[in-house]
Amino acid sequence: MMRVRFAAGRLTFARVGGGRFQIGPSALAVMRRYVQDAPEKAEAGGILLGRHILGTDDIIVDDVTTPMPGDRRSRFQFFRARRRHQEAIDRAWQESSGTCTYLGEWHTHPELCPIPSLIDRLRWQQKLLRDRFSEPIFFVIVGISEVRVWERLRHHRLMPLQLL
Repeated sequence: MMRVRFAAGRLTFARVGGGRFQIGPSALAVMRRYVQDAPEKAEAGGILLGRHILGTDDIIVDDVTTPMPGDRRSRFQFFRARRRHQEAIDRAWQESSGTCTYLGEWHTHPELCPIPSLIDRLRWQQKLLRDRFSEPIFFVIVGISEVRVWERLRHHRLMPLQLL
């Protein structure tokens, strides 16, 4: 499983089938603002927005959405409402002339080294069964001191990514 201490700048991971998955500096900075390092901080999350690099298997996360009205947050749960986050996906796609796209989901956990809960795994599975896509989907969990990333194709198992 991928484990990494927070670092300045970007995080780059090796994808299982080749290529790299990179969380860019501005996306990482936004996610770091929501780290649950105090008991009063609720889980947060959103979607990953970024690019597939042509001619490679590399993917870069350039931006993330953050909690929006309609999302439900508590210390141990984050539920993302679809409508406003979908509007952000549509806007990013249009403003980038089709180069910025949905890459997956992110959320926080109130633990040092985040581990997907049963609820996380069930929601990820529901997403894979419900949504139509041809590209892999990425799931990022931001812990108090570490970030972990998983990749999943529709009919393949969840695969942890390794830090480069």
